[in-house]
Amino acid sequence: MPRHDPLADPEPLIRRVYAYVAYRIGDGPDAEDVTAAAIERALRYRDRFDPRRGDAAAWLIGIARRCISEHFGERPEPVESLPEPAAPGELAADAALRLDLRHAVAQLEPRDRELIALRYGADLTARQIGEVLQVKTNTVEVALHRALQTLRTLIEGSDEPRTAGASDSERSLRTAE
Repeated sequence: MPRHDPLADPEPLIRRVYAYVAYRIGDGPDAEDVTAAAIERALRYRDRFDPRRGDAAAWLIGIARRCISEHFGERPEPVESLPEPAAPGELAADAALRLDLRHAVAQLEPRDRELIALRYGADLTARQIGEVLQVKTNTVEVALHRALQTLRTLIEGSDEPRTAGASDSERSLRTAE
């Protein structure tokens, strides 16, 4: 048994990995397969986990990133639809917000889509994202800020008709930072 088992409490990690994978490739059978492959690989290599190099969530998301690349031959297609969490509020406004956001995320460059998926799909901090991508935390923070700014611009410049509540998308992106 390893000194520090990164999978000692696997349930929240599995949920986090699935959320990240679903954010990247859409939820469903492919996301389940990729998540299962990542967990299987993590179980096989858990003895190699070094907590001095980062936390278990970042380590596992790094494995999931490689599994996505392998599953799709290095280039996953942009997700057609983001997983839709149940949220309280006005359904029409929430639906308009999700449509605006989905459309805007699909227009981002692959690197920005990856950053958004790591931050909001996997719920990783900038430090954890830096560990996964092997870059400095400050680099992640700046790139994430720019990706969110691009999202705001895309949503604000959308030619699609919106309902009155859809303007909440700008406020929700500002609070996400």
